[in-house]
Amino acid sequence: MSGTFVGMPAFPVAAHDAVRDETLRGNLRHATHTIRDKRARAVAELDDWDRLREAGKQIKDHTLRHLDRYLVQLEEAVVRAGGTVHWAADADEANRIVTRLVKETGESEVVKVKSMATQEIGLNEALEAEGVHAYETDLAELIVQLGKDRPSHILVPAIHRNRGEIRDIFTREMGAWGRPAPDGLTDTPAELAEAARLHLREKFLRAKVGISGANFMVAETGTLVVVESEGNGRMCLTLPETLISVVGIEKIVPTWRDLEVFLQTLPRSSTAERMNPYTSMWTGTTDADTADGPRVFHLVLLDNGRTDTLADEVGRQALRCIRCSACLNVCPVYERAGGHAYGSVYPGPIGAILSPQLRGTASEIDASLPYASSLCGACYEVCPVAIDIPEVLVRLRERVVEGGPVTRDGARVTLKPAKGHAAERAAMRAAGWAFDHPGALRAGQRLASRTRHFHPRRLPGPGKAWSATRDLPKVPPEPFRDWWRRTNGGKDAR
Repeated sequence: MSGTFVGMPAFPVAAHDAVRDETLRGNLRHATHTIRDKRARAVAELDDWDRLREAGKQIKDHTLRHLDRYLVQLEEAVVRAGGTVHWAADADEANRIVTRLVKETGESEVVKVKSMATQEIGLNEALEAEGVHAYETDLAELIVQLGKDRPSHILVPAIHRNRGEIRDIFTREMGAWGRPAPDGLTDTPAELAEAARLHLREKFLRAKVGISGANFMVAETGTLVVVESEGNGRMCLTLPETLISVVGIEKIVPTWRDLEVFLQTLPRSSTAERMNPYTSMWTGTTDADTADGPRVFHLVLLDNGRTDTLADEVGRQALRCIRCSACLNVCPVYERAGGHAYGSVYPGPIGAILSPQLRGTASEIDASLPYASSLCGACYEVCPVAIDIPEVLVRLRERVVEGGPVTRDGARVTLKPAKGHAAERAAMRAAGWAFDHPGALRAGQRLASRTRHFHPRRLPGPGKAWSATRDLPKVPPEPFRDWWRRTNGGKDAR
């Protein structure tokens, strides 16, 4: 995975600063509450939502179990339809492939559909280094690009910006990227959208090369699918002569019939709509001058840690993700810290389990992400493909603290425990020993009860971080087992 967010501190450090930004917290609170309330109403309209959710889970799990077969089937179908398939083991290889394909066209500009896979590999930066300018055409991505910012949400990358900030960015930056913002631009949504439309229209009409991701790939026909709400995707997928799609290998579904499930669950979970305003599908190339679609089509299938993730029986469920962002909108941690604190293009609960698996847990930020959660379980409840995010978080916490065997770059390796967790490991081992020795446990409980008046309300040393925002629970006057014996199982208790 690319180091797009190089230099990011561990999540607790980044979150410490973010929660003190009142403007950021206000923007996040307003946006996430609005989206999740609308989603809840949209989901409630379907009597069979639970069955659709289970169907999506089963389809994804089946596909992941047979991923090798379906990827080969997809490649054969794409080639039959006139496309070319490239395989990229990591970010560097994917960037080299795409950069070469663009330069072979002789063009120095490309228009892009919103794509988290290209953000993951740092494609814009790789193209810029080779003299190719990549223009984001999704409205929120345009805001982020013009503001020299980073995305902070899967669905709404500029969720941390309010309308006034967006107006200032457009007024200040649009002229350097193309058509300037209109004079007297206000912060009304209609005017901001019109400024973006005018700015982007000249790029759509001029661009000869488009770059996209895909929400789904259908193995049986070689069809790629992009769902979006603004129409920019339709422009990027139909106007350019050359289309290059960079897609993670987990985005595949076996058949058109399987696609029907996700075209019901994705819109409702992401934008709270019954159906996306634009659902674009393309299969291979077109030869006719009057037909929509590319004359040259390249599909870059991206691994970049996905097969390593697939090797983990618990962690692999993260690959079910359809990038709806529902988990972000209900997460109390994300709502307060924002997406930048996660140090990845995948923020929120899904980022906390996906990034450490794609990138490993060697860095400070990735080792801290499994702890960026209260384990409340709200993310699991809203996930349209039933990813048990708390289960994976606990699994990754165990990996960080204890180390152990994992798959990296296709090879089985043994991780060393991360630094800074020696006290935690010692405490867990001591607890394990005590539970294995009932006499010692009983003596410790009695000692704690008899000395309870001397217990501090705050923990010393490293424990300060935990007890700084909460009181320590009070120790009862006697252990439960002693109370049980004294009261005859509660029968003699007053």
